[in-house]
Order: sequence, then C-alpha cells, then structure tokens
Amino acid sequence: MRLSRFFIDAPLSLGEHELPEAQAHYIGRVLRMVEGDAVQLFDGSGQEYRGQLLEVGKKRVRVQLDEQFTGQRESSLPIHLGQGLSRGERMDWAIQKATELGVTEITPIVSERCEVRLKDERADKRLAHWRQIAVSACEQCGRSTVPVIHSPLALSDWLKHTEAELKLVLHPVAEPLVSHAKPANLAFVIGPEGGLTDSEVDQAKAAGFHAARLGPRVLRTETAPVVALAVAQQLWGDF
Repeated sequence: MRLSRFFIDAPLSLGEHELPEAQAHYIGRVLRMVEGDAVQLFDGSGQEYRGQLLEVGKKRVRVQLDEQFTGQRESSLPIHLGQGLSRGERMDWAIQKATELGVTEITPIVSERCEVRLKDERADKRLAHWRQIAVSACEQCGRSTVPVIHSPLALSDWLKHTEAELKLVLHPVAEPLVSHAKPANLAFVIGPEGGLTDSEVDQAKAAGFHAARLGPRVLRTETAPVVALAVAQQLWGDF
C-alpha cells in the first residue's frame, strides 16, 4: 500500500512534530486520516521521513517520525526553464509537467505576445499558486526537492541574467536539439501562446542562446516544455 506523502515547508527531523495548519486541515478534514495512519513527509532538503499520526484533530495534527532516509536523486542535468507566460490552465500544466520531468528552476517570462499581465497582489497570488502546483507535483511524482519558481521577468532581463553552459531558444526553423553536445547545465526559453517574435529570437541569440527545434510540427506553449525536457533528459539527464 502506497504511503500518503506530504511536503512540509519547515525543517524536519526524527521525533514528534505538529504539522502546519494547511497540511493539518488537508490530512484531517479532506483526507479524513486517523491516528495511527502511516505518512511520509519531506521538506525539500532531499531527505524523507516516515512515521505515523499521533493525533488528528480539527485544527491540530501531530506526527511521530521514526525513519529518515535519502530521497529520490535529482537529475544530473540542472535545467532552468524560461516559460512564456500563458493563461490559466496552460501555465499550470507547464509548471506541473516540468516539475514531474525534473526541471530545477522555472521563471515565467513576459514577452511581446503575452496575453497575461500580472501586477502587485495578483502577481503574488499567482506565484503562490504556481509554487503549490510544483509542490503537489513533487508529492505525486516522488521528487524530494521542489524546483524553484521565480517571480515573472521580462524576457530581456531573463536573457541577460541566466547562466548555463548550453542556452537554447526553441524555434521551428533551427538545428535539431540532438545536434548539441551534452552540457553541464541547460537553460530553455519557450514562447507564450503567440510564440516569440523574430526580434525576440534574435535578442536571445545575441545573449548567447542557440536556436533549436524539436521536430517538424509547431507545438503549443504548454506542450513544448514537456517535449523539450523529456528529450533533454533522454539525451543528457536521467531518463
């Protein structure tokens, strides 16, 4: 039987812990777990902990952690994804699947053809929402380390400050991804629903990015990161 597995945004150790309110509510009121149920917790440090619930109340959940072990190993290929900002479920999908595929960092990118504009409180809420999507994806797929979700950046700023041995901008007219040698680390930039403009692709090239394509078909903005990350992990990572 598979253990219920939860991310705890606080350092964990062996012994007794009272869980944060959000996790306590989910365990007690949503999942309706009871005292004695087995759980597995992780805190993003790469360590995992197994134990059982000692107390399950309406507002309080306590757990006893008896076993500590090293969690799932991260891919040997660190990948920073610059994902063009898109609407609602498309962006959620991209972040969820990128997390499942082992991405290390994600930065939502604001470019000319973005149809989404986030400011102030709304931007903070979306960032918190995206981070929770990444956490939930880690809980599901077994990752012990949660990828970093950065605040949205203008494309020009991200291009200037992103460091990687191999930097790629996806473009339908370019060399295949497989034409590149294995890098120590990788950065991808993927356009929004309307794609990157020719001038933005040229701007990326001027910043040291190489244009690369994934195949003969033009992929949607939420499909492109899934394919790109899967191919990169197959070529140079842990697939």
